[in-house]
Amino acid sequence: MSVPMSGGALGRQLPVIDLVRCTRCGLPETYETIEFDAAGVCNICRQREFRDDQIDWSARKAQFAALVEEYRGKHEYDCIIPFSGGKDSTYTLYHMMKEFSIKPLVVQFNHGFMRPTLLRNNERTFRKLGVDVLSFTPNWRVVKRLMLEALVRKGDFCWHCHTGIYSYPMHVALKYNTPLIVWGEPSSEYTAYYDYRDDAIEEVDETRFNRFINLGITAEDMAGMISSDFDFDPRDLAPYTYPPARELRRLKYRSVCLGSFIPWDTRNQARIIEEELGWQGDEVENMPPGLYRYEKIECYVQGVRDYIKYLKRGYHRVTQMTALDLRNGRIEKAEADRLVRQFENRRPPSLDIFLEYLGITEDEFNSIVLNTVVPPHRPDFDAITPGDKTWDFDLWYREK
Repeated sequence: MSVPMSGGALGRQLPVIDLVRCTRCGLPETYETIEFDAAGVCNICRQREFRDDQIDWSARKAQFAALVEEYRGKHEYDCIIPFSGGKDSTYTLYHMMKEFSIKPLVVQFNHGFMRPTLLRNNERTFRKLGVDVLSFTPNWRVVKRLMLEALVRKGDFCWHCHTGIYSYPMHVALKYNTPLIVWGEPSSEYTAYYDYRDDAIEEVDETRFNRFINLGITAEDMAGMISSDFDFDPRDLAPYTYPPARELRRLKYRSVCLGSFIPWDTRNQARIIEEELGWQGDEVENMPPGLYRYEKIECYVQGVRDYIKYLKRGYHRVTQMTALDLRNGRIEKAEADRLVRQFENRRPPSLDIFLEYLGITEDEFNSIVLNTVVPPHRPDFDAITPGDKTWDFDLWYREK
């Protein structure tokens, strides 16, 4: 495919604009779904207030226990648990086994970038908990083409990962006649696509899938986008399609987040799986060393994803994690601001590997990302400094 260029935008550095930020957690105005009230506090913080003060978590816990019992022992498995190996899915699996002694089918969609620590964690977790596991790895040649198309169209190369993680387990639920699917954290922890203040429990269904998971691009759309210059079998895109609604209704499925029924606390839950399962964290590119070793360790191009977000929106994962810590009272605002300034303007070493996969230059990459920048942010390429390699950098897959 031809890669669009920005007509020399890289050479015309525009003045940087200071973004409006939540007075409480620091999330900027370019954050997805964000709104500010008269006090300058964002809707994500207000959702969190409601979560902590208004939800009857004892009733929610009982509601979930009843749901588990409704499906226990009636199907090939008691439930499907989608599993990346990160802190949230590992805790979900641990919680379901410890609290309910169920028989789950663990379903893993291998996005192609799993790190050595993650693979060791997965093996240790599966053996300690004693579970059946189904792992699926999609066609790498197709994955690379999908990444390039999604990057050009949306400034987000993770379309194959977003859609595969959320659609493939639903296909497995149909194949194994298992209607209960249990995910980890609800989206209300991070965005306002769904809100803790809503009366209904957040369902991980096709509506949610089309609302924000698939970036507004269906598998059928994607097939049309890549067909003119890429030779593929249409069946290669089957893992990224959402199953027909009539089949899921016939299954009488329920697809829910554990975090809709218990208060979600990523740091505390990471501590629990470390103590109970021997789960190990890891360093992630351009994150403060030692502070967030539990966050996004699944993927060795996570640094590229965060970097793109920084170029597009003026923030990345350091802002998101310090925002969580500020809401939990675990960090002072001045320290959060310092971490953001120190770590968010770095170029990840994994970008070189990523560019090799896609067969594009860094100038082409920058031009693509510039076409998807979210106003009023303007990236300042002159202020970007080199980031540090992680310990396993030399172990990551190279094409050459």
